Amino acid sequence: MADEVILLDYWPSPFGIRARIALREKGVEFECREENLRDKSPLLLQMNPVHKKIPVLIHNGKPVCESMNVVQYIDEVWSDRNPILPSDPYQRAQARFWVDFVDTKLLKPADQLWQTKGEEQETAKKEYIEALKILESELGDKPYFGGDTFGFLDIAMTGYYSWFEASEKLANFSIEPECPILMASAKRCLQRESVVKSLHDSEKILELAYKLRKEYGV
Repeated sequence: MADEVILLDYWPSPFGIRARIALREKGVEFECREENLRDKSPLLLQMNPVHKKIPVLIHNGKPVCESMNVVQYIDEVWSDRNPILPSDPYQRAQARFWVDFVDTKLLKPADQLWQTKGEEQETAKKEYIEALKILESELGDKPYFGGDTFGFLDIAMTGYYSWFEASEKLANFSIEPECPILMASAKRCLQRESVVKSLHDSEKILELAYKLRKEYGV
């Protein structure tokens, strides 16, 4: 009997994108169910009663929550194809460390780029670029964080890459002059088939960002 794989998701979410990419990297057939985060479905509340957030992967009726936990689960369950995490324990630990850095250091300033203005926004830009520069240093001269292969940290970052254009326009700055090597890797990631199929048009994301900005009274 075939696996039943359902993903509770929200199209512009940089976290939902991670789960979509991982499933497509593995060639897993899945049903994507779009959530209205202002009117969450009974299924989402049932499957993620603790955080009540997307993404939630429901595999044969059992829920897996939190985006990178979902990615790791996908990698372990469908381990016979396209490994996402490195096989070496030290490299795996390093990949997890940097994903934690990404979600600790990038998430807040990334949100503040479109939620604030003036001095607050300038501070957010500075923090955002500083974190990206640290990540660029970790990337080094590799095409991907995973080396020659697109991997765990690349998937984590692609969620942020998908918002780069909107962030730059809303906060009136440019990432590439500050982080050219990272941007080259970002463009490489955004061209992958699994990513292209998982992303929406950047103009649609920008339109949403302007709408949210207005709702925040910025």
